[in-house]
Amino acid sequence: MLEIGTKAPDFALPDQNGTVHTLEEYRGRKLLLYFYPKDNTSGCTKQAQGYSERLSAFAEKGVEIVGINRDTAASHKRFDDKFGLGFTLLSDPEKETLMAYDVWKEKKNYGKVSMGIVRTTYVIDENGEILFANDKVKAAEDPEKMLGILE
Repeated sequence: MLEIGTKAPDFALPDQNGTVHTLEEYRGRKLLLYFYPKDNTSGCTKQAQGYSERLSAFAEKGVEIVGINRDTAASHKRFDDKFGLGFTLLSDPEKETLMAYDVWKEKKNYGKVSMGIVRTTYVIDENGEILFANDKVKAAEDPEKMLGILE
């Protein structure tokens, strides 16, 4: 996990509609950047729906929501369409941004070791510095917790 107070790594990744986004375009506003393992899985869906339900509350605080994982832009499009999420989902199949944000790690599941995304949430300030970082995310609780932190 990256340290609070450090400069957030830049990225250039396509969203669910094929539009490429960079960290620079969020300059001047806060960005909540969350990394999640997989579209259309129960925990990831609960987390995404939680953010979607609270979009206006985050917007009132001047915070943009962006989710990132390895799934394709087409997968993100289906996920967004199915649940009407209404925020940006970025695709990083090459894992460059996942590694830059230190979320691609060894994981253990029922004794099996594999590499994957550790669910992590970052808040990045208007100047591109990390304000908050959490890699002990509980998917269903994350959106409400982040609203509380932003108070």
